[in-house]
Amino acid sequence: MPRPSWDEYFMSIAEMVSTRSTCIRRKVGAVLVKDKRIIATGYNGPPSGLKHPEEVGCLREKLNIPSGERHELCRGLHAEQNAIIQAALHGVFTKGSILYCTHCPCSLCTKMLINAGVVKVIYKEGYPDQLAKELAAEANLPMIQFKKEED
Repeated sequence: MPRPSWDEYFMSIAEMVSTRSTCIRRKVGAVLVKDKRIIATGYNGPPSGLKHPEEVGCLREKLNIPSGERHELCRGLHAEQNAIIQAALHGVFTKGSILYCTHCPCSLCTKMLINAGVVKVIYKEGYPDQLAKELAAEANLPMIQFKKEED
């Protein structure tokens, strides 16, 4: 079995992290990496101690909100937000880090990633938020779609 590239390695970890998500619509995992070391992980779901969607339902489903719109109308935090929060909670600097994420960050997360000093985002699946791409381009934050390397 060939050894995975660093991108493959960290993306596979992001995929594993996403399995902790309790979101009904989309399971997302994020891994913040600095100097080839994981500094924080996050997955999407409600704040600690609050009820999960399977207990109270999905507010976005109830209100029929399309994907990529009205991010504030959700009980959950995004995986990227949780990764940044976990780093802050444990006193870990995010400046100069790379984010590996199962999905392209939304505009809210992109703004947070810019201010957290993240220097690159590598994502697997797209997300329908054009503003996120525009903000990243203006901030010179590369957002690169992951492509598995051929053997």
